[in-house]
Amino acid sequence: MLTAYYLASEFNVDCCVIEANQIGFGASGRNAGFVLKGSGRLGYQQMAKRWGLETTQGVYQEFSEAVQRVESLITTHNINCDTQAHGYIKVAHNQRAYEKLKSTAAFMQQHLGDSSEFLSKEDLQAQYMNNYQAYGALRLNDGFGVNPLKLVLGYKEAVIASGVSVYESSCVSHWLTEGGQHRLLTEHGEVRANKVITAGNAYTPKKFNGIIDKRFLPILSNIIVTAPLSERQLALSGLKTHQVTMDTRLLKYYYRLLPDNRLLFGGRGAITGKNAQDPIYQKRLLSALSDCFPALSDCTVTHNWTGWIAAALDDMPHVFSKNGVGYSLGYCGSGVAYSAQAAYRLAQSIVGETVPNLPLYQTPIPKFPYAGLRRLGQRGYYHYAWLKDRYF
Repeated sequence: MLTAYYLASEFNVDCCVIEANQIGFGASGRNAGFVLKGSGRLGYQQMAKRWGLETTQGVYQEFSEAVQRVESLITTHNINCDTQAHGYIKVAHNQRAYEKLKSTAAFMQQHLGDSSEFLSKEDLQAQYMNNYQAYGALRLNDGFGVNPLKLVLGYKEAVIASGVSVYESSCVSHWLTEGGQHRLLTEHGEVRANKVITAGNAYTPKKFNGIIDKRFLPILSNIIVTAPLSERQLALSGLKTHQVTMDTRLLKYYYRLLPDNRLLFGGRGAITGKNAQDPIYQKRLLSALSDCFPALSDCTVTHNWTGWIAAALDDMPHVFSKNGVGYSLGYCGSGVAYSAQAAYRLAQSIVGETVPNLPLYQTPIPKFPYAGLRRLGQRGYYHYAWLKDRYF
């Protein structure tokens, strides 16, 4: 949707948005509301080994601009989305992760000019929270929390105000290409276009277009929200901040205090959609929350939702266009900020402007080999990650 906004407002391109459900139905409205500097699963040191320091610095700049872009959109369009205090706290869940975080902090400060700060366990407890599983933390200055549904509905208003038509409840049943033009067929009508962008991320159908089929793995996230915490609960848990927080596990937990002092706590959900509502996954999250904050073991869960994220085979998002078809795909759960930057770069690409020479933009998202076995591989990875997070 934001790609259409930039195409219309900055490049004067006639375009429209076709939405299968309602704006905000998918991950855009059903996420934890973390606006973070990053996306994918690759750390900056891993990027430097894979691509070199110059490319890593370019990726870091893109991720930084993503956070700034979201802030600018919120300010420019006066979007009331419950913006919270700036700061992103990454908690080390064991001693090895603690040492790795120290190395990460040093690398970012030396090579990326980042002003992040490293927190000892005592610093974390004194200033932010008393997480019983924390060994220390890395705090970045420019992440923040939002109400994601309010944010995306604010985007919708901005898109419409820019002159773009938005067609909701219009699922594309057939995508045909004839004579270099695309025909998008829905039950309500047909759109003919010279160029098409697909930006459904994990909500994209399994078979949609060869440019993205078999190139992503939909993964369920699961989020619970407690009743508002009392002053006593806040004091006993040591929660002194509304900044967004995530740990260093492979199967990460992430959480933040909402404006009314409810605690949002999220992690991975079921392997398959048919098991998404199984109560076991809510119980696992509540157990994990209690492990971090024992004082909250008796808290009441008032809300629980799930949503799909898209994982890429190479652990990084891709923004790519070819032969009149473009896509932005594979945020790996960190798309609230980067999707805005990706939308702008994709719009540039569609109109023929030069985009940064970075792997994010220059290479198509790779296909999964033996794509039919993705779920089996995911199940095996979850078992491996659980063992690694628990014992290594």
